[in-house]
Amino acid sequence: PKTPPMAHEPMLLVAITEFVANSAASTYFTAGALRRNFSGNMLPRQFPLQLRTKSMEVFSPELQELYPDQPMELHLWARQQPLLSCHPDALHGTLFSSAEAFVVLPNATRVPAFLLNIDANVTGKPTITRNRLGGTVRLTGLVTNPRTYLRAPPFPTSGLPVPQVKRLETLLKFGLWLFGVPRANSKCCPGPVP
Repeated sequence: PKTPPMAHEPMLLVAITEFVANSAASTYFTAGALRRNFSGNMLPRQFPLQLRTKSMEVFSPELQELYPDQPMELHLWARQQPLLSCHPDALHGTLFSSAEAFVVLPNATRVPAFLLNIDANVTGKPTITRNRLGGTVRLTGLVTNPRTYLRAPPFPTSGLPVPQVKRLETLLKFGLWLFGVPRANSKCCPGPVP
């Protein structure tokens, strides 16, 4: 236990322990709140990879051959509880997630295409601006599981070549740094003082 500093002027003291942070992460994980589904219309037009089989052709030519220019969906979920650690200057976290892509057929049937395990390291720092408490998030690392596999019938499950996975990982990093992190920061940062 740490002794809080003595206040000589009005101040706000916020203390978060690893137990509290990891208990919250466990609660969200157990409740299934760490799941999100994305369809093509949910991504910004500027996003480097649109959710269509045509866009995935560079990573999986078979998808475009079997399902020419069909829409896709991406389902993201935490495959295990995030691990959080508190440091004097920031909150560090490791997120263990999986992403499964589906081809959406004209009759609304979803055909599984591929599954990726994605592990990300993030750092969150609290900020105070104009008497408002907020924060910033930074992506410090991203690793995709090279055992990515293609599951779309009729061809059998087979490993995608590592260069294709590496290309997809590079694109994911670019997309997260360009769109994901700024969006998270726009939600964390304090708004203007009324």
